[in-house]
Amino acid sequence: MILPSASPVSWLLALAAAAAYASSAAASSRLSTAAARNVLLLAWVLHAAVLAWGLWGDTPRFGFAHALSMTAWLVLTVYAVERQLFPQLRARWILALLGAGAVLLSLVFSGQPLHVTASPWLPLHLALGIACYGLFAAAVVHAWLMTRAEHHIRQAADPQSGIPLLTLERLTFRFVTAGFVLLTATLMAGWLFGETLYGHPGRWDHKAVFSLLSWVTFATLLLGRARFGWRGRNAVRILYAGAGLLLLAYVGSRFVMEVVLGRST
Repeated sequence: MILPSASPVSWLLALAAAAAYASSAAASSRLSTAAARNVLLLAWVLHAAVLAWGLWGDTPRFGFAHALSMTAWLVLTVYAVERQLFPQLRARWILALLGAGAVLLSLVFSGQPLHVTASPWLPLHLALGIACYGLFAAAVVHAWLMTRAEHHIRQAADPQSGIPLLTLERLTFRFVTAGFVLLTATLMAGWLFGETLYGHPGRWDHKAVFSLLSWVTFATLLLGRARFGWRGRNAVRILYAGAGLLLLAYVGSRFVMEVVLGRST
């Protein structure tokens, strides 16, 4: 934990973003559609400011909590775009809570200073990895909505997501496919250009092992769906397993290094 290193600007932006997210979640049923959308938009903008200040502020920092915060912001971005295509999509309150938690977590665990001597290609590699996290997180959210919709159908109730089950399933696997492409590119870049990016060639550490296991899991899921028509609960379980392994790959390893061991590398 590196709480004292958080700057006053970080505190102000993070608390304002968390408060806006909390307001959106708590008052979602009492606000009009336009008002709820505006409050969530304000929280999204403040969240973006928190991320920007963390990367380009007085003392740029990055860590496992920042990776989670960026992932949450990307999921909210996907949600905002999808709401334009599917106005009946209803996941505002859970995503607002996710955003608030991610912002506060990055405030408490402010990460390690970024090295100015790092490779200029490292930000691109990190961007690919975070985008990969965001796409798979969006897939997990849609899989959860799909499971909830299926449960309501079995109970002879209207699905609260407001989107047909087959549409949710298609969206879920589109995000899985896009995330898999980015994950493949990220792993190849890290393995082939590890010495340029990190100062040492690719090596078999915990991050590499969990990343490869997640890649194999997602490849199996996509192959099983294409060849054998995997769908429903079994496919969702495999998706959750792959997402869990991917979470352990970077976020899990960085959490152990930063919090448990108190080391920067």
